[in-house]
Amino acid sequence: MNVSRKPQNRARSGGWLGVGAYGFWGILPIYFKAIADVGAVNIVAHRIIWSIPFLALLLFALGEWGEIRRILGSPRLVALLFVTALLIAINWLLYVYAVTSGHILAGSLGYYLNPLVNVLLGRILLKERLVWLQWVAVAVAAAGISVLAFQALGQLWISLALAASFATYGLMRKIAPVEAAPGLAVETTLLLPAALVWLGWQVASGDPAFGPSDKDALLLVFAGIATTVPLILFTAAARRLRYSTLGMLQFIAPTLQFACAVALYREPFTAGHAIAFGSIWTALALYVAAMVRTKEQLSAMAPE
Repeated sequence: MNVSRKPQNRARSGGWLGVGAYGFWGILPIYFKAIADVGAVNIVAHRIIWSIPFLALLLFALGEWGEIRRILGSPRLVALLFVTALLIAINWLLYVYAVTSGHILAGSLGYYLNPLVNVLLGRILLKERLVWLQWVAVAVAAAGISVLAFQALGQLWISLALAASFATYGLMRKIAPVEAAPGLAVETTLLLPAALVWLGWQVASGDPAFGPSDKDALLLVFAGIATTVPLILFTAAARRLRYSTLGMLQFIAPTLQFACAVALYREPFTAGHAIAFGSIWTALALYVAAMVRTKEQLSAMAPE
């Protein structure tokens, strides 16, 4: 009985980890908006640098330094994590740029799209089966995005790039035989030289690399923790859940981001946005309904 419960417990813990990750990400716009004057590239560079000591302490607490040695001893794993590091760096830059430039709504749309990109990648690359209702969900979302393309093309690239970069990152981290914290530590370390060079150049140029105020400097130092914690939770969840299931949890983050954009920061919400968001919400409802229906069918077929 314990053996049969193990996958169920693993999936349950993965679900809670996913909820925690996406909940954190959903409210991060408030954090980044508070340091918008620093600039997106500077914020990401600080996020990389200040994540290193936090990750080192975390690895020590978890006793996973041996895993770091294993990863560094495998050129294949290092090469794989170098690619994922580039993907997540691109995603961070796009996301912080979207927030600090007043395009939180575009970022929200990108992360609403991401579950459906996950679904397609799971089907094409991981051979996860989709029922007809799930295909309908993908088609409905695609129709809504095509409408938005005609009305908000200037912002749509942000949404599409965010969805593609994070979906690809999540897929590669799922198939990589690396645990969450050690993998993220190696990724961050690989990005560290570029971050140091960038901030060093800023200082040499006379620009305020730590922002124009003490408050900005303090928030930048804590940006490492604020952005590392949800990413660790996400990668841990990705190792425990079906990729398509993980994708469905992601609606938590863009829903909170959407609320921030419209309610807190009063970003314009056009008819094109209404059609696109309405289509994606419909698509998500269809996909969840399909998941519930499939689970009920499997339960009915199970022996008593």
